[in-house]
Amino acid sequence: MLNSVEIEEAYKRFMGDLPKCAHDGIIHVDLRFLQESGLLATLQDDQVDREDLTQYFHVIESAEKVTLFNDQFVVWIVPRMEQDMPMTYILLALNNHSKLNLEIVFTTCGVYNTPRYVLKILQHFLLEVLETEATITSMEKCE
Repeated sequence: MLNSVEIEEAYKRFMGDLPKCAHDGIIHVDLRFLQESGLLATLQDDQVDREDLTQYFHVIESAEKVTLFNDQFVVWIVPRMEQDMPMTYILLALNNHSKLNLEIVFTTCGVYNTPRYVLKILQHFLLEVLETEATITSMEKCE
């Protein structure tokens, strides 16, 4: 598992050149994105499914951000003010043999910028990355 110094160095590297490091761009969470991803219906769901938590994380809090990490992922949740509007950047990196690969960056603002929504959207992306990795692994085994 990566240590806190390695995690912080990766964060600084990613944030130092976010447009280049976020190879798929920065996803801005809005009504259209939520509808297209099928998340709109589940955001209002008040039920908590204990099985829905796919990952358990260690947490490091600082004044600048919250860092979640485990053997598979590192997630940085970074609140910011942009043009007098509260916004949250979420960076999701895959821990690939002690090397972090930035997989997804998304932002929330306005009505979607609440801890509850951020965590539900994060859960969606965690599942997406896990499914993609499982597909890649199965394809590699077939070769």
